Amino acid sequence: MITRINSSQRMSQAVKHNGIVYLAGQVGTAGDSVAQQTRQCLQKVENLLSDAGSSKSQILQAIIWLDDMADFNEMNQVWDSWMTQANAPARATGEARLANPDLKVEIIVTAACAQ
Repeated sequence: MITRINSSQRMSQAVKHNGIVYLAGQVGTAGDSVAQQTRQCLQKVENLLSDAGSSKSQILQAIIWLDDMADFNEMNQVWDSWMTQANAPARATGEARLANPDLKVEIIVTAACAQ
């Protein structure tokens, strides 16, 4: 069974299937600092994981896109205060032009969840 969460015609914010939840890319408020946007992204991730019956301790993989790799350390300071070493997922971070030039961070996660 496939369960879609917060869906529109274009996309779902999360999709559950076979004990895995796939989240769409989460962004913060355009124009805020990298740290603020990262915190906002992570709060959205937590909320969606909760809606799907999962949590940040169940994240399997995280993909982080930064508008500028010069912001890597600022983003990591927020990430490191949010994630525990015991639950650290496989993670990749890359640089990409995001949908809005005032967006600095986009975070995509895949996590285990209850069926």
